[in-house]
Amino acid sequence: MLLFCLEKRFLSVWSVSVLGKRTLIQCLAMLICNADLPQFKTGSLSKSPLKNTCVPGLNCYSCPGAIASCPLGALQNALAEGRVPFLVMGLLLLFGIVLGRGVCGFLCPFGFIQELLYKIPSPKIRKNALTKKLSWFKYGVLAVLVIGLPLAFFFIEGYGAPFFCELLCPAGTLEAGIPLVLLNDALRERIGSLFFWKLSILIVIVVLSVCLFRFFCRFLCPLGALYGLFNRYALLGIRIDAGTCTHCGTCAKHCKMDTTITNDRECIRCGACIHKCPKQALSHTFLRSFKN
Repeated sequence: MLLFCLEKRFLSVWSVSVLGKRTLIQCLAMLICNADLPQFKTGSLSKSPLKNTCVPGLNCYSCPGAIASCPLGALQNALAEGRVPFLVMGLLLLFGIVLGRGVCGFLCPFGFIQELLYKIPSPKIRKNALTKKLSWFKYGVLAVLVIGLPLAFFFIEGYGAPFFCELLCPAGTLEAGIPLVLLNDALRERIGSLFFWKLSILIVIVVLSVCLFRFFCRFLCPLGALYGLFNRYALLGIRIDAGTCTHCGTCAKHCKMDTTITNDRECIRCGACIHKCPKQALSHTFLRSFKN
């Protein structure tokens, strides 16, 4: 009974003070992840002691102000060196079990940047059957670029590389590549074709994010794919009151992600469905099992 009362109180505070201020939480998450602000003046990397740990969302290790590592970069580097990344796997498991893709909705800096881009007035492409199918593509990126190629090159050559970071990740280009090139004369003299390849990818993703909600998150992000595996069973989720819900479909209609039901692999716990539900049948749930 005591646990139930505490949870009810927690959720009521959550609904009032968090859901209405999700943007503030996203801003704070971005600031905390890149809290070593003086490094943005020097063009050098932060030497924070937290670099041996990981933040929950996609935030590049090489961003001048980054105080901790990106979980994807840390995972790839360990696999490329033939090490078992126990710490990274443990942190990913913890984040996934507790929040699922709530990490994407509240704590991911690059996800927040995409949401800001989507606010730019432009023709919008809404979710449809094609985008739903394309949302599976990020699992291929996870399997091939994050896990498969680093391991394959390690076993063949004796060393691998963080292929996702080097070849695709737009967060690394935006948060690290561009600032470091602008601020560091030595790096600016050494830029080559790889930098322009990554810059081209970033430009494409930025343009598409203006007309497609969270383009990178939905179709390419392997971190979102990984958290999506935990989504249905994570401690934080969306609860449906079966006695109140009329199955009108309003929640799915107003969801900008490629969800068909609440708590599926694409749900980022943003709460848009909660506010749009005409029967108030939806709510955030925590520390309680849910099977919808």
